[in-house]
Amino acid sequence: MSDTNPTKDASRRALTLDGRIVSIRPVRPGDAAGLTSLHDTADTRSIKLRFFALGKDTVPREVERLTRPPGDDFAALVAVDHGRIVGVASYEREPGASRGELAVFVASAHHGRGIATLLLEHLSVEAHRNGLTQLEGKVLLNNTAMLKVICGLSADGLSPAIGNVVDFTLPTSFSDRELSAVDFRGRSAQQRSLAPLMTPRTVAVVGAGRRPGGIGHEILRQILEYDFTGSVYPIHPHADTIAGQRCYKSLDEVPAAVDLVIVAVPAAAVADVIDEAGRAGARAAVVISSGFAEIGEAGVGAQAELVNRARRHDMRLVGPNCLGFINTDPRVRLAASFAVDVPEPGGLAVASQSGAVGIAVLHHARGAELGIRSFVSLGNKADVSGNDLLSYWFDDPDCRAAALYLESFGNPRRFARVARAFARQKPILAVKSGRSSGGRRAGASHTAAAAAANTTVDSLFEQSGVIRTDTLGEMIDAARLLSEQPLAAGNRIAIVGNAGGINVLAADSAETAGLTCPQLSPPLADRLRADHPAVVTTDNPIDLGAATTPAAMRDTIVTVADSGETHAMVVAFAASRSTDVPGCLQAIADAADAAPDTPMAVVLIGVTDAPATLGKRRVPVFDLPERAVAALGRAVGYAEWRRQPLGESPQLSDIDQPAARSLVDEALRTGGGWQNAEWSRGLLASYGIPHVETRFATSVHEAVAAADAIGFPVALKADDPTMVHKTERGAVHLGLDSAAAVKSAYLAIGNALHTSVPRVAVQPMVTGTVELIAGVTHDRQFGSVVMLGRGGIQTELWDDNAFRLLPLTDLDARRMWRSLRTAPLLTGYRGSQPVDTYRLEDLMLRLARLAEDFPELAELDINPLLAGPGLLAAVDVKVNVAATDTGAEWMLPTLREP
Repeated sequence: MSDTNPTKDASRRALTLDGRIVSIRPVRPGDAAGLTSLHDTADTRSIKLRFFALGKDTVPREVERLTRPPGDDFAALVAVDHGRIVGVASYEREPGASRGELAVFVASAHHGRGIATLLLEHLSVEAHRNGLTQLEGKVLLNNTAMLKVICGLSADGLSPAIGNVVDFTLPTSFSDRELSAVDFRGRSAQQRSLAPLMTPRTVAVVGAGRRPGGIGHEILRQILEYDFTGSVYPIHPHADTIAGQRCYKSLDEVPAAVDLVIVAVPAAAVADVIDEAGRAGARAAVVISSGFAEIGEAGVGAQAELVNRARRHDMRLVGPNCLGFINTDPRVRLAASFAVDVPEPGGLAVASQSGAVGIAVLHHARGAELGIRSFVSLGNKADVSGNDLLSYWFDDPDCRAAALYLESFGNPRRFARVARAFARQKPILAVKSGRSSGGRRAGASHTAAAAAANTTVDSLFEQSGVIRTDTLGEMIDAARLLSEQPLAAGNRIAIVGNAGGINVLAADSAETAGLTCPQLSPPLADRLRADHPAVVTTDNPIDLGAATTPAAMRDTIVTVADSGETHAMVVAFAASRSTDVPGCLQAIADAADAAPDTPMAVVLIGVTDAPATLGKRRVPVFDLPERAVAALGRAVGYAEWRRQPLGESPQLSDIDQPAARSLVDEALRTGGGWQNAEWSRGLLASYGIPHVETRFATSVHEAVAAADAIGFPVALKADDPTMVHKTERGAVHLGLDSAAAVKSAYLAIGNALHTSVPRVAVQPMVTGTVELIAGVTHDRQFGSVVMLGRGGIQTELWDDNAFRLLPLTDLDARRMWRSLRTAPLLTGYRGSQPVDTYRLEDLMLRLARLAEDFPELAELDINPLLAGPGLLAAVDVKVNVAATDTGAEWMLPTLREP
């Protein structure tokens, strides 16, 4: 295995199906005793099912095989539970082949926990890294448990039985269907793991001080005042009662099993409390205490130790340095937080990485009558993360939407999959801090320079269906619509009001929000005028006039909603001395209830003590038309995303992965870095990416001979991948139509590079309708990011780029070119010949697959990529290769490592 292999010595913690924690790691030489015990303590039937026969030397030979040094042809992983090996899986490569023979064994007492599946998922990633395409094995027909495991990993994995033996095959790369199964298993494990946190029956508060004002004391009082449905146990070594509750000196004295522990003690004492909680049977802890990673390097080690202790007890941990946790479910009613505001029950689930932001969300949600299902302050996010909470909320029928405030991502690619699955059934809103350009890094490729951190986050959210807002206020506004109102069937809106100016402002905002205000049909307009002659205009916006009546307000709203000509509605009402304000408000509420399928937002101007919602539908009320329309636009945009298919990762032909692997490995052996054009074109060719014919020369004679072979006119370019802006530096010469011109250009490039023997690339002169740029940049956190944009020497000036994270689907590839401002140039602008966009999409899919298979491609830049009728070819290619510690592990639902 490569020294950059992250699983060489690493241990990853993962959740079993019962919500417990095991470690998955490579076998070590010292594991012989543990592996012997694993097999020796197994019953006879289990041994026979594994080895197909019994023999006195079976176990010693197997242990010897498993503990030999790993390499490209062999790997073995163990599952460790509370220090004991409970399962092992291994493969051995068949000589000269890209497949390996698989074996797996799990202790009988641990069957049904999903341990075999976890081992095989991790082993597949290891095998893929080492160039294997599939793992094979045999299983006895009566080994139903193992047959079930194989079917869960691959629906096509089993072959027809021959006698009492079934052959099986597992691919080492997961298809969309197989990844969905991985996600499903991960969600199930998360839900069981987090149940003691989210729905505890017993809660202990450690550090519940005797004096009001202390954090622990106030959290205890909040729990009691909110009327927790379970049992509460204050813990204090020197108090008999606190807040009227009997106090216990330690968790060991609590007379019942503890589900959840709230920890509010000094940082130095937290680790011991976690151990004590583990002995008391607690499976979850919320650590309010600060003094950990947020204070810098001094607290990082203490935080890691905290997590390690929690996991030794199968305990999930929220925080440290957090605000607490709230669950408004009437069956739970737990407010374990020191925030002032406790929200009303509702359908919005909230997670905040910042305590102060959490306080702001709770405060404004209460003022807006926005009901919250649960609130989790993540703090330092040492263990429980947004990914985990989304997995838990996924199947909660009372959670109708989620809102996240994020400052960082632990596993962005994992977040993308979890969020996309969540967003297909209920919306996710997010405020992600760090929009400034300070995150940009300088790179030697155009792709890397353009892929700012904020751009990458936008791409992540766009692909995942996450609704990103710039501010907390915008997030709350959108949440009010998305958690209470039905989804719109389209983007046509009606604006109904009694104030022309407010109506106009709403209509002006609609275009920015991606909404349209269509003119009403003549029959509908005629009906509105006939019913209420005082209506000022029926053009949409519909102006009912300043002195409108409640009847006119109600009838107009219902009539327009029932017409089906629009998909959503903004109702604007301005109070005056000449209007029946209470009557009009009631009319709006009644009309909203009479049109339950129409998403609606209400704007009230000049209404004293205006309500936050109207009607039984709880239609949100806004104070300004721009806020209402912006929120409605986000809700409509989400509904549109959900209606669209997700796309798929298509099968691609003519890919020679072993050839590419050989090129990348050779580059790494020689130190990596920027590769020459010949190497780069070989890499593109191995994945079927078209490129312009190129010959290389290191002398005038070779350059002229290459030009003669290609045919004049030609282009001559310096083959120096580290050079940027070659044209400005005199290292590119175009349109050379003779041997003399080639000779002169070669000498000029030598002068520019200060050498008499420059290496040059010789290419035919090729022109296309459009010059594009396509590329890849690898981010250690986000993985590889693919770019497509307007290229050529003016690519920075155009700044017209589209980015997507991996994996790339066929629809992602299509949306990339369609999202460019210059997309009309590709489809035949003003009579020009269109580009074959299907070939362009295929190229982007191949580029993405190359990046997915080889995260060692730190930067890849194709500029220009010439596109025209019947033409699509890379002209200049630059590739930077670097060792990386990120690969396919992102797809596995492992726990955050401290």
